[in-house]
Amino acid sequence: MINRYNKGDSFYCDNRLMNKLWLLFSLKQVPHVSWSSEKPLNLKPKIHTLSMLILGLVLFGLGESILITSSIGVSPWTVFAQGISNHTNWSVGFSTFVISVCILLLWLPLKQKPGIGTILNALIVALVIDLSLPYLPQPKTYLIQALQVSVGVVIVGFGSGFYLIANLGAGPRDGLMVGLQKASNYPISAVRTALEISAVAIGWLMGGVVGLGTVIFALGVGPSVSLGCYLVSKASKP
Repeated sequence: MINRYNKGDSFYCDNRLMNKLWLLFSLKQVPHVSWSSEKPLNLKPKIHTLSMLILGLVLFGLGESILITSSIGVSPWTVFAQGISNHTNWSVGFSTFVISVCILLLWLPLKQKPGIGTILNALIVALVIDLSLPYLPQPKTYLIQALQVSVGVVIVGFGSGFYLIANLGAGPRDGLMVGLQKASNYPISAVRTALEISAVAIGWLMGGVVGLGTVIFALGVGPSVSLGCYLVSKASKP
């Protein structure tokens, strides 16, 4: 009897785990919690909401910085920018700017609205990357480099959870993700993964450089953002 109970209990736990995983990967919208702003264009947000936004953007920038110092591949959108740079006289930085502007234009038919988070995204993420790069490890072993990328992807996901749930305006790419999710009703993880794969594929075809870190980021950031949104929303419930 004891053995049968243990097996049944184990089966029940396995089912609960599978249900949670399914709920995680099928998350179809950014959760709204008590400290979320009622609208993205909010010039007087609550201190708690603004704090969560800043925390999320700091974590996002740190995750990006960890990816850079792993030295085994840049983010998919940087590969896209490299590809454009190869076919123009533009620098990678200016190509990145042009991509961001084009993505913001795509917000219009998707009815996405910017906010102070859209501006702070560019400022805080760039600042965190610049400040953190000198202090992060730069491993030489390929396995450790791959692990470092994975850690960076998870941190980006958690950062995204905080700042997207704050609902004070997303960055260009995250806003595109949210807009496409609402239009298609596909899960957040699927939409984000499709965007990242599309960016890296186009960039690679145009001559951008793809590394293992790029592939890990492209395939992992969608589920990571979904996980971040899920866990942050669960932790925010009373």
